[in-house]
Amino acid sequence: MDRPGAEQPEGSTVELAADFEKQYAGGPLIRFELRRPEDAFSLTVLFGPSGSGKTTALRCIAGLERPDRGYIRLGNETWFDSERGIFVPPQKRRVGYLFQDYALFPHLTVAQNIGYGLRGISRAERALAVERMMSILGLTCLADRYPRQISGGQQQRVALARAVVCRPRMLLLDEPLSALDAPTRDQLRGQLRHSLEELRTPGLLVTHDRMDALALGDYMVVLEDGRVCQSGPVQEVFSKPADLSVARIVGVDTVERAKVVEVANGLAMVRVGPVQLAAVASNGIDEEAYVCIHAEDVILKRVDSLPQTSARNCLAGRIHSLDREGPMMRVMLDCGFPLKALITKQACQDMRLKEGDEVQALLKATSIHLVPRGKRELRGLL
Repeated sequence: MDRPGAEQPEGSTVELAADFEKQYAGGPLIRFELRRPEDAFSLTVLFGPSGSGKTTALRCIAGLERPDRGYIRLGNETWFDSERGIFVPPQKRRVGYLFQDYALFPHLTVAQNIGYGLRGISRAERALAVERMMSILGLTCLADRYPRQISGGQQQRVALARAVVCRPRMLLLDEPLSALDAPTRDQLRGQLRHSLEELRTPGLLVTHDRMDALALGDYMVVLEDGRVCQSGPVQEVFSKPADLSVARIVGVDTVERAKVVEVANGLAMVRVGPVQLAAVASNGIDEEAYVCIHAEDVILKRVDSLPQTSARNCLAGRIHSLDREGPMMRVMLDCGFPLKALITKQACQDMRLKEGDEVQALLKATSIHLVPRGKRELRGLL
């Protein structure tokens, strides 16, 4: 059996490799695969709807759940191997775990909560480690307060400090922002990412929130119904979903049936209803396809303006509805097919947009992603 906690030779690449299955009685089969180099800081996002298997996968990696079969390895350490009968308990895996509800001890101060997991060192060493962690995360002035005396965002940072003060080899975060209200959540995304970069501890983050994934993650694994649908860099997965299932999960705003008319010079001419669009040609595209368009990639202009743009697609449209989304406005258009745009409130006011107005919708070819129609078409999606 591999020795838990074994140090890696200096300069070597530490890889997280997992391929396992877990099924609860009466529940779905969770089939999880991941290979990620962990020799430098990166945050891998496990993304998907509720019940897709994200938290189960995270708990199996932490050792809080035992898979039914497969293996989990970090570098030269084997944490689980069903064939060899290996199961390393969570306390020997040297991982930090940040729970959804933070699980702070109400009777302990901030400093005591942070230092709770430190064992086998002197009181002076413990105090120094806690002081350093509080300094990094901006908690020094809160050292003597109790959890009930600090805000939700401050509690999150205390829980994060407690999870990493023991210098874990990996940090596991289960929906770390879900307990916060929307304004606090928006504010803390950037702070959490900055803190994780400061700590230089690679990690896995579970979330179903699109903004959390985009703001915090480097790499992304999309799960649905207990299986991995797609993985890759976060921006790549969001901008180029592999199929309709992933497009739905990551929140592509416009997905429409299309017929490929011509492919030449790296561009595909596709027809969506009565409209022809130019898109970047994708591998595997045949005669039938779907166009996937993110609302933020649609530029709106009034019909009486002369746009200076490199966009290949200039569509005549009529505004069907305008809805507020925080500082943004979601605009529903009829361009011969339903098209969604997302613009700032200021832009909406400057153009004096209202329902029924005629506008121009500008789209670059690179903003239109094509998905083969025959690939995992979902009943009822369109």
